[in-house]
Amino acid sequence: MSGSVRTMPEEQKKALRRARWIEAIWLAALATIVIAIYFSVGNSQAMKTAWIEDMLSFVPPIAFLVASWIEGWAPSDRFPLGFIRVTSIAYLMSAVALGGVGIFLIVDSSIALIKADHPTIGSVELFGVTIWLGWVMIVALVYSVVLPVIFGRLKMTPARQLHDKTLLADALMNKADWMTGLAAIAGIFGIGLGWWWADAVAAIVIALDVLHDGVKHTGAAIRDLSDEVPRTVDDQEFEPLIDDIRDCVDQLPWVRESRLRLREEGRFLTGTIYVVPQDGSVSPERIEAAERDLLDLHWRVHDVSIMPRSRIESPPTGRTDESGPSPLRAGAVRRAER
Repeated sequence: MSGSVRTMPEEQKKALRRARWIEAIWLAALATIVIAIYFSVGNSQAMKTAWIEDMLSFVPPIAFLVASWIEGWAPSDRFPLGFIRVTSIAYLMSAVALGGVGIFLIVDSSIALIKADHPTIGSVELFGVTIWLGWVMIVALVYSVVLPVIFGRLKMTPARQLHDKTLLADALMNKADWMTGLAAIAGIFGIGLGWWWADAVAAIVIALDVLHDGVKHTGAAIRDLSDEVPRTVDDQEFEPLIDDIRDCVDQLPWVRESRLRLREEGRFLTGTIYVVPQDGSVSPERIEAAERDLLDLHWRVHDVSIMPRSRIESPPTGRTDESGPSPLRAGAVRRAER
């Protein structure tokens, strides 16, 4: 069964179309923000950092749009499993870009702070009136904050409906942009009050926020590509769908013992389920019927194979993360104990 966009339920298809339109409109809005910030940067390090962050904001929506397009390509001889994992790759690209630019901005702003650069904000004439350029900067920053917060909220619902981590990361970045705006505004007021260091400190605060997002999402993307036990789209806990899959297998009358080995590929779940039949053997028809039931269980279950075994070895023990033991391992143990 193909895991392309064509196999999604109608609700997810609508969510995907809506997400694409939101991201396309957001790219146009983001372009106006970048232009507004560019023409009001002046000598402010915080404004420069905010402008670079806005430029960086192009990466996640473009990565989402490209990945959601490639994801729908049909499998080929060269790629027999299709392209469902491309969304995980897009997520990693966006996260690495965030982290890399965050490091660059911290270094750049720290150098300005160490050099004790004293930035100045001059005046500008608008409509025949001379005003402090700082007010122009603040207006541009407010504009650069309001739109991202609105679009960030719009993206949250389709991101969860589609289990799309790239889209969710983009939405969370947008929702947090008010921090960038407040930090940059504080830096501008600091310059106006004669606190030369306030501008560089504000830039470092912005850069630290960018780096934090980059590190967090890079770690999640690497774990996905390393076949960690599937987690929820916000990476807060193990995927509840695993329990549904395990229950579906447990209800099969011919299964005595089982062990799940699932992984996340893009927005889909794939993997292998090892089972020990009650009577020592099972017909291909029963296996095929069980696999169809699993595929019908949820639209995210894409490719699951049931493999009969004479026995299932005890799962290897090892380190677990802060969320506790793997639900795949826990399910296998409970099944074996019954």
